[in-house]
Amino acid sequence: MSKINNNVKKQVITMKKYLLAIFALLVSVSGAKVSAQGKYGADSAECIKYLSYYQGYYKQKNYDDALPNWRKAFKLCPPTASQNMLLNGMSLMVKEINKSTDPTVRAARVDTILMLNDLRAEYYPNNAVKARNQKGRYIIQFIKDNQVLYDDLNEIIELNKEDVEPSILLVNLNAAIELFKDGQKVTAEDVINTYQNAIALMEAGEQTEENLSTKSDIEGLFITSNVASCENLLALFAPRYEAAPDDLDLIKNIVKMLGSTEGCQNNELFLEAVTKMHKAEPSASSAYYLYKLHAANSEADTAVKYLEEAIAYPDLETSTKADYMLELATYALKNSMYAKAYSNANGAADLNPSAKGKAYYLIGTVWGSANCGGNEIEQRAKYWVAVDYLQRAKNADETLTEDCNKLISAYSVYYPQRATAFMYDVLDGQSYTVHCGSMSATTTVRTQK
Repeated sequence: MSKINNNVKKQVITMKKYLLAIFALLVSVSGAKVSAQGKYGADSAECIKYLSYYQGYYKQKNYDDALPNWRKAFKLCPPTASQNMLLNGMSLMVKEINKSTDPTVRAARVDTILMLNDLRAEYYPNNAVKARNQKGRYIIQFIKDNQVLYDDLNEIIELNKEDVEPSILLVNLNAAIELFKDGQKVTAEDVINTYQNAIALMEAGEQTEENLSTKSDIEGLFITSNVASCENLLALFAPRYEAAPDDLDLIKNIVKMLGSTEGCQNNELFLEAVTKMHKAEPSASSAYYLYKLHAANSEADTAVKYLEEAIAYPDLETSTKADYMLELATYALKNSMYAKAYSNANGAADLNPSAKGKAYYLIGTVWGSANCGGNEIEQRAKYWVAVDYLQRAKNADETLTEDCNKLISAYSVYYPQRATAFMYDVLDGQSYTVHCGSMSATTTVRTQK
């Protein structure tokens, strides 16, 4: 009895497998039939016929006769029948829109174009990005309502991300700005976020000449809009920073936005953000930024410390390093740090030959300004060195001639009298080594007759 039951079970299992195999085969055949006729729809013959009709007229540029046949084809055929059917339909609709005088009819035709782009994106996913970008171009071309522009372009931007056409980002920002100015639902924060998103996508995308130009247009539009006033930015970012003072992305955002807004760097929020950014991700540029901020606050020692840190970065370009050293020399001279000014100006001249004129001019000024001790000759000898460097500055950069000559005339007045020099056994034309603090130089004696 047990064997019989087992045989029955085996037969049942075999029968089930057989039925499942038949069912799978039927499903496969049915699917194949659907697929075979699916491209052209239920009435494939009519679909193909009208596709042929409209295409014939379209190729002959007989658009008036192409349009009714295209409409028939579009009604009969599914979107899968032909991608060109969607693209040609857009072209035909553009011609109809340009002829439209009735706003309602025109709006309906615009809706048709946008719908055709949506269908292309849905049924031809390999061309979805192109379809959405093209939809954006049509929206920009035919729609003037800023709210519609803002909302519809936002959808395209969200989907296409860094592949979105830059012109869409530009018009989207402009719509946001106009809505904000008109007192609509768009806030200053919305505009700022729209701008930041646009720049981030531009930087993530391909850096072509056209894209870089559009990025510049976006930045210019944002700046001239005056939406990102310092007051607005501080009101936006201060509470965010207070809530998340260690959020590095937020900190970088604060530095970028406040740093690019005129007159918005002299505040505690900006200083704290730059300091934290530098601590988390130290770089020559962030060190330089901190130098500028502390210099603006007349904190000379701290300012110098950060600029020296910036100069010390090994990956800093030589020309930039020379520029930083010249700037440090100028700042140190202004704050009576003569030895520091002298060494950095010399360093700049060694690094960049084209900087020698400015460097020598600074060194001449350093020697002319330094407080040197000693007897009367030792105190005045610095002016010989100062004039030496000013002469070298003129030779290196003729544009400095006038400024150098003024200082040479001023410093020459302080040369010692010949009689005084003679008393110290110092004669005109003699070689003389000058020591002033940690600075020293060998020069030639000059006296007043």
